[in-house]
Amino acid sequence: MNAHRIFATALLVSALTTPALAQEFSARFSMCGSHRHTCVVDGDTIWLQGVNLRLESFDTPEPHTNICGGAAEVALATRASARLLELLNSNSFTVRTSGTDRYGRVLATIRIAGRDIGDILIEEGLARRWPNGREWWC
Repeated sequence: MNAHRIFATALLVSALTTPALAQEFSARFSMCGSHRHTCVVDGDTIWLQGVNLRLESFDTPEPHTNICGGAAEVALATRASARLLELLNSNSFTVRTSGTDRYGRVLATIRIAGRDIGDILIEEGLARRWPNGREWWC
């Protein structure tokens, strides 16, 4: 990695981890595999240019842990993840952060044309409000 790219990456990380500073992005996401740089982990967690973001105010089922023990949960988790991927790849968006969670992920709100991406997923039946929404997929 050359010095310019290292400096640009450091600036991005600083911007993403500074609470209340909104940044505008347009990026090409994929589903996360072993390399996690700019990708979707699940319906409420992404990596953006090497920074792990937990999206605030909503929750989606977990595709890998299958907490509720049902195929419907995994299917919904897969649909939520795919929709988040589609939304991020089809639009420019802003990211506003508000600190970190207990796992070290940066807490963030993503807005597309001023709308919280979580609200979009909730309206489409792919997510619930967090922390006060019922985990209806169990």
